[in-house]
Amino acid sequence: MKQPRRLIPSLLILLCVSLSTHAQVSDKLEMLDIFNLEFISDPQISPDGQKIIYVRNFKDVMTDRNLSNLWIASFDGSMDRPLTTGEQNDRSPRWSHDGSKIVYLSNKSGKTEVYLRWMDSNEERVLINTEKSPSNLRWSPDDKHLAFNMFVAKAKPSPIKMPAKPKGAKWNAPPKYVDNLGWRRDGAGELPTGNQQLFTVPVSGGTPRQITDAPFNHSGAAWAQDGKYLYFSSNMRQDAQTEVQDSDIYSVSLTDGKLKKLTSRYGPDRSPAISPDGKKMAYIGYDDKYKGYQVNKLYIANADGSGSQLVSGKLDRDVGNIQWAADGKGLYFQYTDKAHTKIAHITTKGKVTDITEGLGGMSLGRPYTSGTFSVAGNGNYAYSWAETHQPADLGSGNNGNNRRITKVNEDLFDYKKLGQVEEIWYKSSADGLDINGWIVKPANFDPSKKYPLILEIHGGPFSSYGPVFSGEIQLMAAQGYVVLYTNPRGSTSYGYDFGNQIDKNYPSKDYDDLMSGVDEVISRGYIDEGQLFVTGGSGGGVLTSWIIGKTNRFAAAVVAKPVINWYSWALNADMSAFATRYWFEKKPWEDPETYMKHSPISLVGNVTTPTMLLTGEADLRTPIHESEQYFTALQLRGVESAMVRIPGAYHGIAARPSNLIAKVSAILTWFDNYKKEPVSLGTKK
Repeated sequence: MKQPRRLIPSLLILLCVSLSTHAQVSDKLEMLDIFNLEFISDPQISPDGQKIIYVRNFKDVMTDRNLSNLWIASFDGSMDRPLTTGEQNDRSPRWSHDGSKIVYLSNKSGKTEVYLRWMDSNEERVLINTEKSPSNLRWSPDDKHLAFNMFVAKAKPSPIKMPAKPKGAKWNAPPKYVDNLGWRRDGAGELPTGNQQLFTVPVSGGTPRQITDAPFNHSGAAWAQDGKYLYFSSNMRQDAQTEVQDSDIYSVSLTDGKLKKLTSRYGPDRSPAISPDGKKMAYIGYDDKYKGYQVNKLYIANADGSGSQLVSGKLDRDVGNIQWAADGKGLYFQYTDKAHTKIAHITTKGKVTDITEGLGGMSLGRPYTSGTFSVAGNGNYAYSWAETHQPADLGSGNNGNNRRITKVNEDLFDYKKLGQVEEIWYKSSADGLDINGWIVKPANFDPSKKYPLILEIHGGPFSSYGPVFSGEIQLMAAQGYVVLYTNPRGSTSYGYDFGNQIDKNYPSKDYDDLMSGVDEVISRGYIDEGQLFVTGGSGGGVLTSWIIGKTNRFAAAVVAKPVINWYSWALNADMSAFATRYWFEKKPWEDPETYMKHSPISLVGNVTTPTMLLTGEADLRTPIHESEQYFTALQLRGVESAMVRIPGAYHGIAARPSNLIAKVSAILTWFDNYKKEPVSLGTKK
């Protein structure tokens, strides 16, 4: 069932095509199709395991916004229908323990509010109406209260005293006084002074009660089974600005507000979950060793924090999304293994049993691994169903017996031909390390022809691509390119040792991993070696600029939101405290040689490849001055180059649909300058 609003972009496509000489709808994926893409997220299964509420995400071509409504379906896939409608953002649905009500967040009134909905009558009302946006909604065990987070501002007067201006005078705004390292963050800009605090509110109605007041940010809370305490994580160190990872788990009494610290080891502890009998607390963390990549592990302790034990020690993968099983003898969780995201069960003794895989599909731009699930007391679960050829749909199952419930992009992909995705493994020329990758071929791929190749590199660098849908890569394939994307050393989901192959040494042999991938695809005989292209964003931008400083084999490159100079970046990005501690041994002024050794700017004198820079003008993660440095250097050297600046965009350029289109359009425009049509094998060029 499609909602009427989805007709708008479809009609625009039909109108545009009807004006063409062919007068028929294109079967290739086109730029405007980005506005037609939908995906599901945050599936929440009811306590009895019979119904699933999920978030259905869509786009509005007229306002360039990402929107979402709530839908509900039966566990068996029947009765799939909208629960809310409208051009708004409805999200974060959460069932009460008795299954009679839900709460969710919505901005339908113009600001984000908490709505309470009775499932038998579909009546609802605003439960929390506040100036700030609530988040992390949690039902109390008796369903009589909600716990949630909300930002509490605390004014910090400036010590700079300005004289009173004359009546009627028009002066500039007063100067801003900053004495906090974390004064800004990518995606938000300059941050107000204050912190995320914990609140509770009666479901029957009333004024929210602020539970915490410490001058630190507090995570979402877990309830004690007796409803007398909340459990949360926070970094309450006085030097938290520089010791950014060292969070602990606390409990707070709802009677007197007393805080108790429950963990104390050096390293992050987070995501507390209380067992059904209230006696145990599970949580995620690790002993911090200052490595670039550190594996999140599962621990179980008594509810008071005593007797903590490592449970997932034999699993060399990141544990996430932990949920206690109804019998209290283990937990459900998700993890990604060699780019495949799975649901698994682990006993309190550490035995891991995989239940299903195939989660993901919630990143429409590039093929990053992702996914989420929820589980009911009877073992039924709901999850984000991933496919290489479609964004996330809703899936449900029990013990691996799964069904796909939705096909939210059926109207689009019933007639669009997509590139086929092939998973590959190959050896790195550096040392024979096994590297995982994927080849995406044009929809009408002809093995008797030779095609141009795009190497597309993921960011992070500690992240991973996987066998999931990617709008950007499919658009590239639709324009006649074979696309290769890989997980070079440093990527997550392959274990601690693989991830730390680039610890304090990035870029390094990951360059060889990528070049070996290109050679592997070329060896298959259908690539024109004179038409090799390379691009990547963030960490992929670092590697793209590194690559063209090491080789001239690529016909053109697009370096997206890169770090070009580690020295300047480390003192300008919004993650300086983390990067200078975990990615380098010393601060920039203590070891400038190492910072420059790994900076692509050090190789710019070798570059002859025509290169485009592409970055959001509001980016605080890889600020645009990094791109400007490289562009200036290329221009001074006379290298063919251009710079694309996305107005108002932070690091996540694709946060607005039109920006995703702009990004891919810019990349393909640049590459098309150097691209030739596929030629038959053996044809002389």
